[in-house]
Amino acid sequence: MAEIGVHARGLPGLPEGHAEIPVWNAENWYFEDFEVGDKIRSIRRTISEGESMLFNSLVMDHHPYVSDERFAAEEGVFGRRLVAGAMVFSYGLGLAATNCLNSFSYGYDRLRFIAPVFIGDTIYTIRENLSKEVKDHRMGKVRVSYSVFKGEGEQVLYCEHLMTALYRDPAKFKDDADAAIKAKTRRG
Repeated sequence: MAEIGVHARGLPGLPEGHAEIPVWNAENWYFEDFEVGDKIRSIRRTISEGESMLFNSLVMDHHPYVSDERFAAEEGVFGRRLVAGAMVFSYGLGLAATNCLNSFSYGYDRLRFIAPVFIGDTIYTIRENLSKEVKDHRMGKVRVSYSVFKGEGEQVLYCEHLMTALYRDPAKFKDDADAAIKAKTRRG
């Protein structure tokens, strides 16, 4: 399993002694460090009324299911207001994000809202490294799943995050990168 929260990485303008201290939640992983099958679990987080309404206002989501208590209670399918799906997605991923300094978001696949999340629910996330493949001469692709749960383990969201990650030693991947680039060129 990759180590979390133990990597030091200097930044311009930091005193030397500060640069040697590991940066919380900022990892120095390279493509080679992502092990398929590795899992991490986040802390739990309760979603409050205030932050739900603030999120709705920030993203202009004023659907009655998320912003109108009376509508949700009297006419809504669930009998009470929901937390916006975009908020559950954002929080769910953020809870398990590791801020790897050598990887970059490439996109998301298979996003599913499996069960409703309500104001006052407590969520947590399990993240798993699913697969890796060589992309080009600088970086590979890593596929990671995020499974978000509420309460005592009811799954509410699933998605797969595609990331690119720099190689620590690009020379080791040259032949595979040449083949991947050639295959991509043939596909058009």
